[in-house]
Amino acid sequence: MNKPATITIAGAGLVGSLLSVMLGQRGYRVTVFERRSDMRREEVDSGRSINLALSERGIYALKMAGLMDQVEKLLIPMRGRELHLLNGTREFWPYGQREHEVIYSVSRSELNSLMMTAAEIHPDVQVLFDQKCQKIDFEKNELSVIDEKTNQPRVHKFEMLIGADGAGSQIRQALIPIAGGESESEFLDHDYKELEIPAGPGVTHQIEKEALHIWPRGGYMLIALPNLDGSFTVTLFMPKRGKPSFEQLDEPDELIAFFKEQFPDALELIPDLKADYFSNPQGELGTVRCNPWYYQNDGLILGDAAHAVVPFHGQGMNLGFEDCSEIIRLLDKHHDDWAKVLPEFDSIRRPCANAIADMAIENYITMRDSVLDPKFQLKKELGFELEKLHPNCFIPRYSMVMFHRIPYDTVFQRGQIQTQLLNELVAGADELSDIDLMSAGKLVQERLSQIVG
Repeated sequence: MNKPATITIAGAGLVGSLLSVMLGQRGYRVTVFERRSDMRREEVDSGRSINLALSERGIYALKMAGLMDQVEKLLIPMRGRELHLLNGTREFWPYGQREHEVIYSVSRSELNSLMMTAAEIHPDVQVLFDQKCQKIDFEKNELSVIDEKTNQPRVHKFEMLIGADGAGSQIRQALIPIAGGESESEFLDHDYKELEIPAGPGVTHQIEKEALHIWPRGGYMLIALPNLDGSFTVTLFMPKRGKPSFEQLDEPDELIAFFKEQFPDALELIPDLKADYFSNPQGELGTVRCNPWYYQNDGLILGDAAHAVVPFHGQGMNLGFEDCSEIIRLLDKHHDDWAKVLPEFDSIRRPCANAIADMAIENYITMRDSVLDPKFQLKKELGFELEKLHPNCFIPRYSMVMFHRIPYDTVFQRGQIQTQLLNELVAGADELSDIDLMSAGKLVQERLSQIVG
């Protein structure tokens, strides 16, 4: 049996920290090398989104690690989207139709800090900060790092090296060539900037607290997620070039004029718009796909290192956490024989990652554009009705992603069938009462099998 006594993890971000907790609980000695300083002691500019959306897949993994009770204190439920339309009206659309069908806003740094602490509490887990990776040699099983505080180099011998070191993963860059694989990064022609709606008087939220706010404007959008301190983290998604674009809005007066025209109600809530916009970094939006994710019995990549996705389905963290729970499931199945775990993990998870990567890109178009189509709301209402009538066959695609653990590739395949079905049923209809639900139910039974998962 191929069971290493020690595991080395590159990256103490969300996925690396959670996996180190789970493997420590399983009896492995784990060493984690993290390039950044300890965020619990020093302010670290990660250049990444402040807020994340936690949903069922991530919750399941946190429960498996015994961390959910602690994490719950960091969460704000978001029960649906609140659309801010250009005419000044607002519309609230629930995400699901059951009480538990909500997603949760959570601070990236607070969640990461909690999991780092949980890892370090375990006697068999060691987390080392300010460790910059310089070279990975899979033939010698050596990881060369330098301590950026002391400038001291070291060579770490590893039995199993797991790369959880993000979209720019050095572990991936070393693993893919020696494994004879391929890797590609695809960037959208849209970028993002983060802004802030501050808390109101008495640490209150100035707009609906339990909602993800969206200002959809066709080719671009603004979103806002709630924070525990009463503020909202606001993100502007917009093309890099063209009109409007980040390239175009390079003067304060142009920025203010643009917000007055397109986001007037948001402008009133963001007093530091100019300062935030011109001082905060402009982030890229990219997808990483690669093959394979492992090398022999020596190396593995997961999380963003293997499959970075754009944030429009709120699944990057949840996908990475599900990687962790799947590793544990496969270790149980194969009695910790990594020679069996690694290829099966790769074969199961890569199709899932590719599927949610595609769905995340599609959901950007949905959030900024499709929600403005009257037929979109009709299809959402019809989807909920079909779910009520045929819960074992029809679950809206968004619900399958967010509130279930059905494999993402299965969700993608079923979603295509359901989308075609909904498009057919709403053609020529203006409201739900125009649709023959009995005939619709027959089509559901004909085209969709019973849901497994």
